[in-house]
Amino acid sequence: MITSTPLLRRALVPLVAAVALLTTAGSASAAAWEPCGSVITAPLNPPADPDDPCPSTDPVVCRIRVLPMDQKVEAQRTRMSYHRLLEDMHQTEADMRAAGATDEEIARELVDMRNQAKEITRAGMTPEEVRVLEERNRAKYGNPLGPTADQLYAKYGTWQQVIDASMRTSYAVDRELSLEYRPCPVTTTETPTRTAA
Repeated sequence: MITSTPLLRRALVPLVAAVALLTTAGSASAAAWEPCGSVITAPLNPPADPDDPCPSTDPVVCRIRVLPMDQKVEAQRTRMSYHRLLEDMHQTEADMRAAGATDEEIARELVDMRNQAKEITRAGMTPEEVRVLEERNRAKYGNPLGPTADQLYAKYGTWQQVIDASMRTSYAVDRELSLEYRPCPVTTTETPTRTAA
């Protein structure tokens, strides 16, 4: 049986601390290397037979299912661009919060960014794909780009919920394109202004 002496304890404490530090750093490093943003989860499915019933209620998903493979690959690339724009929105939220913006100001900015993002990503779609998206949005919101900030506020009741909704992505569309969106960590680029006491 080994008993610990003061000298042995003094030697072991720094060693144990160093191992703990390395383990923590290793965990943080592993977490830092986790993929984020637009992550491809599997190969794209081959085009479905247009006569097969679509299992989704989302017309966009149904349209993607039957696309020829080259168009499906292009749709996946377009969706990944959209996910990059969502990353910009997360960064904008962090910067605006650091600058002292209100939830309403942030929500209005993010809804505007999202609608601009839709215009940008739709530029790479076929006219038929754009038509399907715009028809769905007109039917739901009376607007081809989707809901306004005020419509979202009326639906959700708080500006924070509008912020959350503006940065959501359609899980069904992402899954059909073999993608998963995982928000990346953000850092603020602005520092809050201080007022004199």
